[in-house]
Amino acid sequence: MAYFHELSSRVSFQEARLACESEGGVLLSLENEAEQKLIESMLQNLTKPGTGISDGDFWIGLWRNGDGQTSGACPDLYQWSDGSSSQYRNWYTDEPSCGSEKCVVMYHQPTANPGLGGPYLYQWNDDRCNMKHNYICKYEPEINPTAPAEKPYLTNQPADTHQNVVVTEAGIIPNLIYVVIPTIPLLLLILVAFGTCCFQMLHKSKGRTKTSPNQSTLWISKSTRKESGMEV
Repeated sequence: MAYFHELSSRVSFQEARLACESEGGVLLSLENEAEQKLIESMLQNLTKPGTGISDGDFWIGLWRNGDGQTSGACPDLYQWSDGSSSQYRNWYTDEPSCGSEKCVVMYHQPTANPGLGGPYLYQWNDDRCNMKHNYICKYEPEINPTAPAEKPYLTNQPADTHQNVVVTEAGIIPNLIYVVIPTIPLLLLILVAFGTCCFQMLHKSKGRTKTSPNQSTLWISKSTRKESGMEV
């Protein structure tokens, strides 16, 4: 759902149709009342108090091609822009008015006074295709079941697009980092143990000192020995 706060930013039927198609979708088509109720509940959530969203009709994908049809045949000439054959309709009272109004909006005017058909909410009205409104796109189900579903978004510019989640694949280097980092404490422990072992071996080698072979082991007396019968 694309809602524009600024009236000048809202788009024509054709612009809304192209905006949906540029994102891989189509203007909304409705198959039955259950889908209609689903859209109504989404709009109710979108316009909760405090959201700043109020009046503003939404283009849907229903339109008719051709001029000069009588009012009696006119309702049967409307078709869905995505090729759907759905015959479900939810016209407001006395609609469609036909004439130059060929494109269809879903009413969303919660602050307007009710008309003959009640509040101008969620029922359909034909309008001139060059009028400026919000719009609702419809997409095929996601192929990847784990991918997040599209959510309604708000924008102030017609060219704004959904903000998609960007997924990037991790390369070899990030994977290596996840492997190396947990092994750092083990490497430090091995390094400390190796250093301790080397230190102990060095300490023991110093304790095993030996007498140098060139150091004299003879004791020389300083006193003079005199032998009997000899004169010096």
